[in-house]
Formats: sequence, structure tokens, C-alpha cells
Amino acid sequence: MLGLIVGQGSINVFAAGVFLTPVARELGFGRGEISTAIGLSSVVTAAVTPFFGRLVDRLGVRLMLLWSITLFALATAALSLLTASTAVLFVLFAVSGVTAVGQNPTAYCKVITAWFDRQRGLALGLALAGVGLGTVFIPQLSHALIARFGWRMGYVGLGVAIFALAFMPVALFIHEPAKPEAARSPDRMRDVAELPGIGFAEAIRTWRYWAMTLTFFLAATTINGSLIHVVALLTDRGIPASVAVGALSAAGLALIGGRIVAGYCIDKIFAPYIAVFFLLSPMAGIAVLATGTAAPAVGTVLLGLGIGAEIDLMSFIISRYFGVRFFGALHGFMFAPVMLGNAAGASILGWCFQWLHSYAPGFALFEVLLATACVLMMTLGRYRYPAAS
Repeated sequence: MLGLIVGQGSINVFAAGVFLTPVARELGFGRGEISTAIGLSSVVTAAVTPFFGRLVDRLGVRLMLLWSITLFALATAALSLLTASTAVLFVLFAVSGVTAVGQNPTAYCKVITAWFDRQRGLALGLALAGVGLGTVFIPQLSHALIARFGWRMGYVGLGVAIFALAFMPVALFIHEPAKPEAARSPDRMRDVAELPGIGFAEAIRTWRYWAMTLTFFLAATTINGSLIHVVALLTDRGIPASVAVGALSAAGLALIGGRIVAGYCIDKIFAPYIAVFFLLSPMAGIAVLATGTAAPAVGTVLLGLGIGAEIDLMSFIISRYFGVRFFGALHGFMFAPVMLGNAAGASILGWCFQWLHSYAPGFALFEVLLATACVLMMTLGRYRYPAAS
């Protein structure tokens, strides 16, 4: 949980938004240039995540996390060296995106699934609540650092926070369970071969894997895409900006609750049923926002519940259908489209409003996509690797 508070999303998306205005003002960048750099960092992270997942399977979680956290802390602090050069802006954010790959949920979810079985869902929910806590606290920390020390030292402060909150707990506590005989052997690949699960190549040839990938891509596209435009949508209707931001904050709190509740439930109830419930929630939330039939916070809370359960469910379902042998590679390969879905959803709604001067057609499309995701989830069938009795 502590490690994920300073995860890729918290630092490179939410904190970056806080730094946007002071950086643009001092260096003369347009907001479009900085926004593009922020988006570039996410695209780069998505591109390298599958490779990182495979290295985690081969070399172990702890080693890969410690290297990634150290480099990410240094890359974040290096953003204090930004100059009035677009090339420097893009290069530094791209480097930050590459080094942030370990601060995605992939490695953390792998070690959780290795240690926990009967209460795996709850363990995942508690750990991944750190992502939600990061979205709440890291922007506040960024604002305080900028106000006190300026944006350059603010980036240095974030680098220190990454090292303190992520590196130290991982160095002290994170390791994967090993059999006594495995502890005496340096043969990492033999240890991996003894874990339950099917091969990576075999898994990605199954229709189930691609049904899951498409489901979570559609969920990220619709839910995150809608949340990104919430403040603009509500202020267009004459709602005060403070109320609109408050509604978005409610989504962040719902995200934390959604992760823990979903994690608890999937240990006791067939996970695709829980997934459908958490896909129906954002369908209702989008309907509320599109029609204005209830308070805006109702709509954003329903959206937050959906995005809160998404990564828990993805991690849990991968482990139950494909095992944990190549969990890192399978999770990383699936998580990359999820990150791209964040950008796709925001773009769809943005162009919809620019061309048609209304969000309504985009919201209608999102409802269809979420319904499709529900159908796909219900086709998965029984677990291949259920919890031990």
C-alpha cells in the first residue's frame, strides 16, 4: 500500500497536473505541450510494462522493484532540471515513464498472489487501496511543496517521497515465498517452473485471455475517460468549480472503498459476477451524469466504485484462470492496454464535445461498451486454479 501511494499514476498523472500551471508560467510552455508530455510518459510506461512483467517472473519481484523505484525517484527529481526546451520536456517525461514501470500494480500484485490464496482478493484490495490514497494525498503534497519551496524543489521533494514510501518498505519486507530447498538453489527458472500455472505463450493463445483484456480495456476507456471530463461537464452546466472538484474527490474516496469491498467479495463469490456488478455501477453513474437526474456526486461515486474494483479483479482473475507461474508477464501484457484505454476514453469524449458540442453521444457509446464488457465477463466459465480447500 505504501509503495503504491507513490505509484506511476499518482506521480506522473495527478501530481503532474498540479505542477502544470507553475511550470508553464515559468518556462513559457503551452498547456497543450505539457499535457502531451504527461501523456507521453503514460504511453511509454504502457509500452515497457509487458517486458517488465517478464523480467519480474525471471529475476524476482524484489530486485526489479528496488531498481525501478530508485531510478523513478531520480527521474522524478530530475524534472527539476526542466528548461524552456520542448525536446528536454519530452525526453525527461519519457524517461520518467520508463522508470515508473515498477510503480504500476504488476509487481505488487504478483507478490500478493504468491503469498495469499484463500483471502487473495482481500489482500489485493488492501494493497491496491494505496493507488486511491495516492490520488488523494499526492496532489495535496505537491501543492504544499510548490507553495513552500517552488516547483523545482517540489519535484525533488516528490523524489524523496518515492524513495521513503516505496524503497524502504520494499527493501525491508518484500520477498516471494520459497520452498526450503529452493532457498538453497540459485536456479530461479527452476523455482518458477514449480509454481502452479500455464505457460505465457499458452495463456495468450486462449480466447479467455483476450476476452479479459478487452473487458478491462473497455472499462478503463469508459470509466477513466468519463472521470477526466467530469469537472468540465459540470462547470459547463453552471455548477461552481468547487462543487465540481468536490464531486471528483468523491470518486477518489469511492475508488478506495471499491477496491477493498471488491477484494473481500471475490474471495467468497464467483469473481465474474462481482465484475459485472462493478461494471453496472459506472453504467448507472454515466447515466446520472448524462441526464443530471441526481446530484453529480452520485454519478462520480458510481464511477469511482467501478475504477476502484478494476485492477483488483484483473489481478485476481488472471491468477484464478492462468495461475501464478507467469503472472508478471500476463498481468503486464494485460495492463498495458488498460493504460492506453485511459487516454482513449478521454480523447473520445474530448473530440465528441469539440465536434458535436455535446458529451451525450460519447456517453451513449460508453454505455454500449460497458454492456459489451459485461457480456464478455460472463463467458469466462469456471476457474482453472481455484483456491485451495
